[in-house]
Amino acid sequence: MFRKLVCIFLAVAIGLMVRRPVWADELLPEDLSEEAAAQTGDDGLIAAASGVLMEASTGQIIYEKEKDAKRSPASITKIMTLILIFDALEKGSLHMEDLVTTSAYAKSMGGSQVFLEEGETQSVETLIKCIVIASGNDASVAMAEHISGSEAEFVKAMNQRAKELGMDNTNFEDCCGLTESKNHYTTAQDVALMSRELITRYPKILEYSSIWMDTMVHETRKGSSEFGLTNTNKLLRSFDGCVGLKTGSTSLAKYCVSAVAKRNDIMLIGVVMGAPDYKVRFKDAAAMLNLGFGKCSLYVDENTDPLPAIPVKKGVAGQADCVYEGEFRYLDTQGMPVEGVEKKLILPKEAQAPVKKGDPAGKAVYYRDGQEIGQVAVLYRESVERAGYWDCLQQIWDRMKLLQGEETVRSA
Repeated sequence: MFRKLVCIFLAVAIGLMVRRPVWADELLPEDLSEEAAAQTGDDGLIAAASGVLMEASTGQIIYEKEKDAKRSPASITKIMTLILIFDALEKGSLHMEDLVTTSAYAKSMGGSQVFLEEGETQSVETLIKCIVIASGNDASVAMAEHISGSEAEFVKAMNQRAKELGMDNTNFEDCCGLTESKNHYTTAQDVALMSRELITRYPKILEYSSIWMDTMVHETRKGSSEFGLTNTNKLLRSFDGCVGLKTGSTSLAKYCVSAVAKRNDIMLIGVVMGAPDYKVRFKDAAAMLNLGFGKCSLYVDENTDPLPAIPVKKGVAGQADCVYEGEFRYLDTQGMPVEGVEKKLILPKEAQAPVKKGDPAGKAVYYRDGQEIGQVAVLYRESVERAGYWDCLQQIWDRMKLLQGEETVRSA
């Protein structure tokens, strides 16, 4: 009996010693005690380790769970890769029809791939489809090398872009998310931030991310062969209004998704990280999106109404035209339609020259039920320089001519 107890004790001790250390951000919901779950603020809406629901046009967060927990993102890393690709397209340093040659290194990528061969060329547009639809790691690396010369240099640009977007809890080590290094991490909130940047700044991405099936053609030394692309985002076929965006999964990251859906004027981003399986990943995303569409109403003022010109003292011109900085958006998350919004213009009676184009002239303030809900700046549309000596003489001369013309009309 004693010998049997010793054996059991040794077995348990050895089991504890060889057990793999668990990274805190890898913990799944079933690993948490009831007390720990209560501390996370988990209300049971989602089972995944962390999640964020964001309205795209305003950036307002509607729902969150462990939004700042650092986790491995797997292939939703490619959202930042796509941002840099579209940045290059916007700058004109890259074009959709440009041909990209696959290196031996790009070909060597494992995981999700479209099986590019070394030396194979594909257009930028085709590789974008391979990244968005089929989550091709080889296509991602091929594009990174084409844009920056190497994946390492491209990753530096990814991290710099992340800083610019305020993604303070993010660090990338590759362009596709294949790595399982603990130094490659982000958060649900940061994923929502980069998803928002991609879909609002480059809405064309939604044309690709909403494709369910497509094909590409491999042209290699072996000849020509067609390869099918099937979208990894199953919500496209199961959730009304889903138009993207990106899925990801590794043994470290578990199952992740950044899901984008649009109904009427509202576009929502639902980010799920650390789901235990792919079914929970999509179920959680759908639950957050349904919550958002059920409780959100959006008020939009496109600010197309004309603005009065501002008189300018001592300027080469007597007045300066104004323009709204942009449209105004207000999101109500209480499940009520947005009604009774009033706009009040606050503008100066006059301005002192010089006036610079783009400088603030005043603002439009919005009220709902007597409470301020937001503002939009009113800017000068044009510059007005300060009048010099000869400008003043010219203005006096012009006024004299005008008065003389009025006298002539009256005497006639």
